[in-house]
Amino acid sequence: MGPFADAVRELPELGDLYEVLGLFGDRAESHVLATVSHEGIEFPIIGVVVGATRADAPTLGLIGGVHGLERIGTRVVLAGMHTLAQFLTWDRLLQAALTDLRLVCVPLVNPVGMWLRRRSNQNGVDLMRNAPAHPDGSSTPLLGGQQLSDRLPFYRGRPGQPMELEARVLCEFVREWVFGARHAIVLDVHSGFGSVDRLWFPYAYTRRPFPSLAEAYALERLLDDTMPNHIYVMEPVSRNYLVAGDLWDYLYDQHGGRTFMPLTLELGSWSWVKKNPRQLLDVLGGFNPIRPHRLRRTLRRHLPLIEFLLRAVAAGESWTSFDEHERARLESEAHRQWFSS
Repeated sequence: MGPFADAVRELPELGDLYEVLGLFGDRAESHVLATVSHEGIEFPIIGVVVGATRADAPTLGLIGGVHGLERIGTRVVLAGMHTLAQFLTWDRLLQAALTDLRLVCVPLVNPVGMWLRRRSNQNGVDLMRNAPAHPDGSSTPLLGGQQLSDRLPFYRGRPGQPMELEARVLCEFVREWVFGARHAIVLDVHSGFGSVDRLWFPYAYTRRPFPSLAEAYALERLLDDTMPNHIYVMEPVSRNYLVAGDLWDYLYDQHGGRTFMPLTLELGSWSWVKKNPRQLLDVLGGFNPIRPHRLRRTLRRHLPLIEFLLRAVAAGESWTSFDEHERARLESEAHRQWFSS
């Protein structure tokens, strides 16, 4: 951790990340994608690559900490990485799979925002609303992004300005390690909406379906069939609100292919608040489980999902290979489920 010792002392999640990297040992490559400085402390943004380095290797991405208040996102990603690192010490099936399969992670995209206990980065910009807005898109007032003032929430940044460093390096990392994969899923972990854990897929800027609707529906069917008692509601994010400048919409459109499935795991933090209303007295309480037993429960409950997605991306042909007749059927069923009301 060398030059980042001060940051590790200030931000426990960063120390946990270095501990997980120690568990992986030489099985993982770590890259400092950028450093963000605040009040004399240098905070690294670290990308991790495990497994096959071939460009077309099937790839699962795990992303956390885009919003600094949502520390649980980083912790869920680190919990998944920890378990996989331990499996790799003895699990020959996983060892063999990772010769043709890649896991990439950016567990803490917004370290200064997390240190400052704010949703945005140090410039007051909401990174998940910081991509160039789609010219045909729309957004829910305020919640979907605004460019009035960085003193208001959901600030997208000044018109015409480049993307923030944190958003830019995340996009660059995804282009480098995910875009070439023959099948790719990215799971970006957030919290703060509703009382149910949701898996959201694009588009966020429009209520129109995105081109990979058939693949999204096929993945949902696979999840339901494989884990019939799972806890997730899978749906387009636009069923809840519209967002201008969503990073995953931006990356999906740049990718331009059906083999890239960005998912947002939106943890239902209202259930934690309902059980412990006093935690709202803390600025983190609306977004994170505060009681230790609820934190432990949250960290373990999403491990099956991460394993499922790793297996799903490794066997991408099994749920993405269909002819135009089957595509039409899947899209018709998806329309009835997600877009008919």
